[in-house]
Amino acid sequence: MTFASLRRAAALGTACATCAVAAPAQADTLREALVHAYNTNPTLQGARANQRATDEEVPINRAQGLPSVDVVANHIEFLKVSPNSFTAPARRLQIGPDLAVPIYSGGAVKNAIRGAKERVSAGRADLRATESAIFSRTVAAYMDVLRTEALASLAANQVEVLRVNLEATSDRFEIGDLTRTDVAQSQSRLAVAEGDLQTAYGNLIAARETYLQLVGKAPTDLEAPPPLPGLPATVGMAEVAALENNPDLIAAKERADAARFDTKAAGAGRLPTVSGFANYDYTDYFGTLGGPISSDFTQSETTANVGVQINIPIFQGGLTAARQRQAGARETAALEQVIATERDVIAQTRSAYSSWQAANAVIESSKSAVEAAEVSLEGVRAENSIGNRTILDVLNAEQELLQARAQLVTARRNAYVAGFTLLAAMGRAEARDLNLDTGGPLYDPQVNYDRVRGRLWDWDRDPAPAANSTRTVDIPAADATIGPQLEPGE
Repeated sequence: MTFASLRRAAALGTACATCAVAAPAQADTLREALVHAYNTNPTLQGARANQRATDEEVPINRAQGLPSVDVVANHIEFLKVSPNSFTAPARRLQIGPDLAVPIYSGGAVKNAIRGAKERVSAGRADLRATESAIFSRTVAAYMDVLRTEALASLAANQVEVLRVNLEATSDRFEIGDLTRTDVAQSQSRLAVAEGDLQTAYGNLIAARETYLQLVGKAPTDLEAPPPLPGLPATVGMAEVAALENNPDLIAAKERADAARFDTKAAGAGRLPTVSGFANYDYTDYFGTLGGPISSDFTQSETTANVGVQINIPIFQGGLTAARQRQAGARETAALEQVIATERDVIAQTRSAYSSWQAANAVIESSKSAVEAAEVSLEGVRAENSIGNRTILDVLNAEQELLQARAQLVTARRNAYVAGFTLLAAMGRAEARDLNLDTGGPLYDPQVNYDRVRGRLWDWDRDPAPAANSTRTVDIPAADATIGPQLEPGE
């Protein structure tokens, strides 16, 4: 093979690598991946189910302050009665409804309901955080697939270039233009490149499997992602947005409010309680009341009564005080957690902003590095053709170009992921922010809360529990296919 053909093959490899970095046509989009994850991811579906369970805490606590009706029935056989009782019956059937009406509970029920509502709000913020976390992982997985595909393509093209290089070196060795050392150097670089290619294929398969785990379907020719909206101009703007909208911080504050109501509810145990009651009973003695003079007695009767009952705690062994101290300690812990979460949010926001800025700077420097490495490689090859450069110089120049291109691919991935992580820290990386409603109506936790909060019927039931997310066991395992590769000289 002539040196001219070597240059054409190398140029072809460079073109292939450039095309691999660019986005392919007719592909799945990031939006489609996010919509699919939103609708089928089991972690997100489980978080929604847990939120529905949290919604039920409101009617559960409200029920403690509502009237209750019980029907009590009993049948008694009096096997042995007092010998001094001449009128005791031998058996008795009694049946009747009892009505209990809580009137005053010292504020326990009221504060329990308020605490439950705060936990519902905290749960909704947690659901937002879970959604944001799933989207962040999905974006990272999407970008990892694009990156590993590009790196695998670069590695494959590097192998092809080095094979052509080895052939040319061997040809020049045959005519005495180069030494055995030059051939050995070319063989060594080719062997290393082939090992790097296998590593790149392994990384690509791992990236595709992670994508499958999160999204629920295999990646297919992913398109380049769209620009991220709403990125802040300064870190200060990012911090302000995060302190206002970060779902983890909102959830921590809501839990602190719920703990405050728990403390009040615990203290209600030392206050009086007032309740009303009413009952209606039917009793039948089956003709056994009165013994030998049973004919003088009515053998069945109905009774009814109503009343008010007041319970005034006098001494409970310090139980109520201990419960209130315990609740107060938990409230303090919740308040401390607010500050801890606020610290985490600030750190995450500043770190993500710094990473985003650094990755953007690396992109610019990598572009310059790629351009310089391309010029350098072309010059080194030209000088090698006239004997001013060794084969090792050419190999080193090719390796530098490969590294510069790989650094550019990685920097683009890191910049996008860091930017999305920054949006997540600011509370702007959820379905409502990304306009994902075109994939169907967005999940609204308020709908279920409104559905259950006023239900009073004890026999009310939901459909049998069933999983809604999709399984991936039947999807074939990922491979390292990255499309047909052009052969040198084509």
